[in-house]
Amino acid sequence: MEIKVLGTGCANCKKTKAVVADALKEMNLTVPVIEVQDIPSIMAYGVMSTPAIVIDEKVVSAGKVPAKSQVIEMIRKAQPA
Repeated sequence: MEIKVLGTGCANCKKTKAVVADALKEMNLTVPVIEVQDIPSIMAYGVMSTPAIVIDEKVVSAGKVPAKSQVIEMIRKAQPA
């Protein structure tokens, strides 16, 4: 599993990365969280508002800081059955 946080480094982008890290810690998962700050790379995902979360190359959230419970649900849905 690979998780990316797309954003320009703003406060909400940093907050989103922290929420993702907290969710992973609570789930006892060791998954690297990659920050993508390059505008062309962000746009390549079709994201027009940041922060955004990408799990295994699929955009699962964009334009808001999700709650930890929402991030946990996103990660669970992305895990293989």
